[in-house]
Amino acid sequence: MPVTLLPETPSQTAGPYVHIGLALAAAGNPARELEIWNEMAKPDAAGEHILLVGQVFDGMGHLVRDSFLEFWQADHAGEYHSRFDPEQSFNSFGRTATTFDAGDWIIKTVKPGQVKNRTGELMAPHVNVSLFARGINIHLHTRIYFDDETEANVNDPVLNSIEWAKRRETLIARRCEVDGQPAYRFDIRLQGEGETVFFDF
Repeated sequence: MPVTLLPETPSQTAGPYVHIGLALAAAGNPARELEIWNEMAKPDAAGEHILLVGQVFDGMGHLVRDSFLEFWQADHAGEYHSRFDPEQSFNSFGRTATTFDAGDWIIKTVKPGQVKNRTGELMAPHVNVSLFARGINIHLHTRIYFDDETEANVNDPVLNSIEWAKRRETLIARRCEVDGQPAYRFDIRLQGEGETVFFDF
């Protein structure tokens, strides 16, 4: 009997269903009993508690108000937690979305420690980010580094793999305060001047 192959399903950009399914609060829906959201570190988690905040801009400099972001990072001691457990004081995975009004996103976490890459080289403290948004068929990958980790950043193998030093600056979050709490601001620019460096993983 001949095998009939079905045509490939066409790809689509991330639309409103991402928020309806994964960002219930942003979509105005009641939260589920277990929701993976933007509190990666509870108050009793070890390490320096920080906020990561930012906005997402398109190539024209306009806010992308319906983007969805996922984060993956080590804890303060440089250890990844592979299992998500809402009872843990820290989880390595979190997600958030930009607000529809101001276009802001926020993550509550701890500043990560240094980890080694596959070849044993020490990397600077960083947070891995995946970005989903309208107009993007395949989500984008980038990293957040910290402006007060100068020495570690200079020696980071991933940052050094970016040929133009000026482009490395697009991955550096700037220390600030938000409502009296220590924070780092990291704006993502999808295209144009100051375009954020994205990685092909």
